[in-house]
Amino acid sequence: MSSKNPRPLSSLSAGDISAVIQMAWEDRTTFETIQERVGLSESDVIRLMRAELSRGSFRLWRARMKGRVTKHRALRSPDMKFEDRWVADHRRANV
Repeated sequence: MSSKNPRPLSSLSAGDISAVIQMAWEDRTTFETIQERVGLSESDVIRLMRAELSRGSFRLWRARMKGRVTKHRALRSPDMKFEDRWVADHRRANV
């Protein structure tokens, strides 16, 4: 468990896990948004993905996320107008 997050992975419902996996795969949903919505830090999301995905899928996801600036608000270009919080709200409502 990370020091930023008091919520253990074991407390997540199946719906929460599904929502986190979906948001983690989306290029434009930031790790910060995932933390705001579900309470998991980036390292917690990585641990959850490692536990829930097959080995090959996890490797593909990590390769895809490595260096992807859209997964961190602070690294995004100010010209990027996309609001990832809306996507997270929409996804969460369907869980």
